[in-house]
Amino acid sequence: MKVVIQRVSQAKVTVDDKILGQIDQGFCLLVAFANEDTDETLEYMARKIANMRVFSDADDKMNLAINDVDGKILSISEFTLYADTKHGNRPSFTGAGDFATSSKKYDQFNDLLRGYGLTVETGEFGADMQVSLTNDGPVTILMER
Repeated sequence: MKVVIQRVSQAKVTVDDKILGQIDQGFCLLVAFANEDTDETLEYMARKIANMRVFSDADDKMNLAINDVDGKILSISEFTLYADTKHGNRPSFTGAGDFATSSKKYDQFNDLLRGYGLTVETGEFGADMQVSLTNDGPVTILMER
């Protein structure tokens, strides 16, 4: 599993000019799965994201978690995080999980995040989505498990 975490002041996702998900302060997550990801993997990643202290406290130190600032999550599925660019000029995506399994894992992962009391907006799994955001900081973190 791979997740790109971006601290944002706003983010939205559209499909065919229709807004599917939109948040103000929080995280925009780009999420990809491999077939070997387990329930434990998803639980670990959700826990780490829910407790990640990258929001500024009163002393302007990154010391607060997303719930501390009433932040929300925009979670976007993105299999291209598994791009293998070692050979040739056309990336291979064979490391990404299959569609049906990854779709279930995506739903499960988002539900795990909601279990931490987080509001989670989503795009449409497998769709051609347009994502816009304002990266705050910028703060961008790559997690892999």
